[in-house]
Amino acid sequence: MRTLIFLISILFISPNLLISQDKLETQILTPEEEITQVIIDESIFKNVSASSKSEGFKITWSLDYDLFTSLEDNQKLIIRYNTKIGSKRNKKGYEGSDWKYTKPFSLNETSFEVKDLVGAESYEAYLGIVDDGFDRSKDDVLWSKKMKVKTKRAWGIMKFLILIGSLGLFIFGMKIMSDGLQRTAGEKLRKMLGSITSNRFKGVFTGFMSTSIVQSSSVTTVMTVSLVNAGLINLRQSAGVMMGANIGTTITAWLVLLLGFKVSISSYALVLIALGAPLLFMTFRKSKDLANSIIGFAILFIGLQFLKDAVPDLDKDSAFVQFFVNYKDIPFFSNLMFVALGALVTIVIQSSSAAMALTLTMVSKGIIPFEVACAMVLGENIGTTITAELASLIGNVHAKRSARIHSLFNIIGVTWMLLVIPFFLDGIGLIIGQSHGIAFNPENTGMANEGIALFHTLFNSANVLLLIGFVPYIVRFAERTVKSKGEADEEFKLDYISVGGIGAPEVAILEAKKEVAKFGEVTTRMNGFIKTLINDQDKKVRNKIFNKIKKYEEITDRVESEVAEYLDNLSTQEISQETSSKIRSMLSITNDLERIGDIYYQMSKTIERKDDSKIYFLPEQRDNLNEILDVVEKAFSVMNKNLNAEYGHITLDDAKKIELEINRMRNELRKSYLEQAEKGTYKFKPGIMYNDLFSSCEKIGDHIINVSEAVAGEI
Repeated sequence: MRTLIFLISILFISPNLLISQDKLETQILTPEEEITQVIIDESIFKNVSASSKSEGFKITWSLDYDLFTSLEDNQKLIIRYNTKIGSKRNKKGYEGSDWKYTKPFSLNETSFEVKDLVGAESYEAYLGIVDDGFDRSKDDVLWSKKMKVKTKRAWGIMKFLILIGSLGLFIFGMKIMSDGLQRTAGEKLRKMLGSITSNRFKGVFTGFMSTSIVQSSSVTTVMTVSLVNAGLINLRQSAGVMMGANIGTTITAWLVLLLGFKVSISSYALVLIALGAPLLFMTFRKSKDLANSIIGFAILFIGLQFLKDAVPDLDKDSAFVQFFVNYKDIPFFSNLMFVALGALVTIVIQSSSAAMALTLTMVSKGIIPFEVACAMVLGENIGTTITAELASLIGNVHAKRSARIHSLFNIIGVTWMLLVIPFFLDGIGLIIGQSHGIAFNPENTGMANEGIALFHTLFNSANVLLLIGFVPYIVRFAERTVKSKGEADEEFKLDYISVGGIGAPEVAILEAKKEVAKFGEVTTRMNGFIKTLINDQDKKVRNKIFNKIKKYEEITDRVESEVAEYLDNLSTQEISQETSSKIRSMLSITNDLERIGDIYYQMSKTIERKDDSKIYFLPEQRDNLNEILDVVEKAFSVMNKNLNAEYGHITLDDAKKIELEINRMRNELRKSYLEQAEKGTYKFKPGIMYNDLFSSCEKIGDHIINVSEAVAGEI
């Protein structure tokens, strides 16, 4: 036993160190000094990590300083790696699964990139210390802990589709959020836009606030075009809104920059969805709209995270990056080229916010320089005008002019900015540099992205301040460049609905209301056509009126059909009880107005048969028809007044009074007609036609009172 204890003590106090196979040791032997033992193991490797690269990975590390000084000069670093499947096969002794080794490299290195691997493949890797002349079949190596990493796909069709999908997810989230916010604040937003005065500064503020609320300049501009189309605001008022919308849309860039690049809200996206999802199952419509806003906000930043991952990491020497670098310094031409590129991107993806997110992402990856990104932002301001232009294509001339004002405003702004952009960018750099306390460095992606967001905001604000005094001239230019084709061209199509499809229900119902009111004015004209046929004996004039009444009857049929289809589509959306009641009223009104058109057409055919048969009315008969038609015209006047009033907030006293007068006149004319017929004063054929005409006037009066009752909500 004593012998065993003696041997163990000798083992621990021996100046000679025992060396294990998996450890390296260094000995310092001096007879005068205390001997210190240094054992080098895997603790020498600090902060070892592996990051994905395109068809490769990068390992970074640091070495413990105290242990590092104990290493010998002939020692080097090396990396071994294998696929995840290959490493498992290697453990089981299968052939063809050998580990791959890099060439040994200096101990002074702190990172190493392994290239030319399989894309989207999982790998395992180790960092090791070896001697010069390393022979993996003989030498032992000190290895770090295992690292796992998955390589990225090389840029190709798959990566391109992933990029497009990421962009699509971003746009989808933006749309859901915008629609939810629009419905949540839709009525207030509509009132905000509709109550604009002639003060253009108030219009700018309104445009800014509405865009800030719905987070989409496209929604504001399209809604503004719709309101101009519906006659609720004029062109000068719409110009202010468009200007304000341009400032409001810059908030999106700051949100993307601050939350998407600095805070990374995508990490909390599922938490936001968890908060919003329960609201979807509540019965209140507003709760569902709020849920869409929250979930859309989360999806937007999930899409942004995917977008950042999908944009390729390109080397500064790559041809793609060099293209931007080489062309960015060509005076004026380079800026013009990149403005066109930004406009094209925005037109293709139909979202200036998505285009801005893509631009910021490319800058953050070092793909495009700061100056190029700013030029592209200018192009995105032009590209976003395409949305309003498309929305106005099926609108009236005022809608087209409103969209043209938006385009002119942005094009003029980009033009003057191209002339001063070098000085403007110097100012941006000065502001960003002072905020950080250091000189502005455009190659610093964080500072560059802040500069782009600030450039976007200051440019649009400066453009508004510069051009707000020229609004009357811009409006006048838009009126000259977008010519009206005249009333005859505009009266045979829907002027107020179908602009850009059905947007917010609150705006859509206003457009439909305007269209129905115009429908009432169209049928009113037919009363005057009948009076002309009764009184004018000029054959050319009468033939023209016959054709016009036939065309108007076709118009009433088509308008009823198209308005009914529009209201039917609107009713499928999430609408309030009040909106649903208005839809029912409008459907009833359009049916009555279409019936009025049919009656007038039948009256014209009666008069046409009279002419063909060479039958003439007596002066007394003609006077009686004129008198009842005059009363019908008064009824139309009251009806049209009611159609332009707020639904459910009118009185029917005047309408009922005139309707009773029409009935009284019809009864008196019928009594007089029967008496004159018995006496033989009236001939049979003209008498029958005369009776048909004044009886038709009474039927028209019935439909007119039906319209007013529908407006009052009595259906």
